[in-house]
Amino acid sequence: MLGRVNDDLLSIGQFARLSRLSVKQLRNYADLGLLEPAWVDPDSGYRYYRAGQARAALSIGLLRSLDVPLAVVATVIGSGAAAPEVPDAGDRRAAAALARVRDDLESELARRRRTLRTLERILEGGLPAAEVSVVREPPHRVALLRDVAASPEHIGAVTSACVGRLLAALRSFPLGGPGSGGGPVRLIGLFPVDVEDAVPITVAAVLPEWHGEDPPPGTRLHGLPGGTFARAVHVGPYDQIPLTAHALLAWCAERGHPPAGPLREVYVSDPSTVSPEGLVTHLMIPLEEMS
Repeated sequence: MLGRVNDDLLSIGQFARLSRLSVKQLRNYADLGLLEPAWVDPDSGYRYYRAGQARAALSIGLLRSLDVPLAVVATVIGSGAAAPEVPDAGDRRAAAALARVRDDLESELARRRRTLRTLERILEGGLPAAEVSVVREPPHRVALLRDVAASPEHIGAVTSACVGRLLAALRSFPLGGPGSGGGPVRLIGLFPVDVEDAVPITVAAVLPEWHGEDPPPGTRLHGLPGGTFARAVHVGPYDQIPLTAHALLAWCAERGHPPAGPLREVYVSDPSTVSPEGLVTHLMIPLEEMS
């Protein structure tokens, strides 16, 4: 049977050694259409490869060692990006696919770094605890923007983008009136207590009492209800707020207060003038009125 095989064909075992992949991997990549054998013996089913396929095989191994998903590997190998000569549309698609993988890895790395900082803070100070006070908050008329974070990891980025858009809208729609003093705008973030895959984000700016019915461009007017709130003060970076929120929710649970939500984050400090470690944020949970 082997006499029918051309001299330039290699058995799957020989090619596995040449390409530094296992026979099992080669069979899997063939079944997925990533790297098909040059010839399959119709009688025995034995698979044979050519040495010229080794570059593609080694490139697959390299990309998989970098945690590149198989779908992206297929795009890269199919485009000929493993041995580029003249850039073409296929190469651009491969580059774009690899850039997305890089961006995903950077996002994951940033998430891991945030997790590490949180663990370090717990190691230094123990499980989160915060002094909680019960306060009365008046109702407010606000201009707000809404968006949705695709996952909890995107909450910070989406919130920052909302704040930027809201501040830009406020700059084009000055709130300072006669006798207002041109004080700083009070910004409030509103977040669900129970976080799921997609997280609705709301950022609001408190409007002065004299403000009319026209909202700043791109925003809408809303009445933010007042009432009784449990409040904790967070001092530190915004990405550490979940620790203080945990302590606030624990305080509510210990006293039999169900978390009505939404969680309010009142941004007291200006991050453009205050260091991350000095940022002050008031966290507030509405409490049900006791009869």
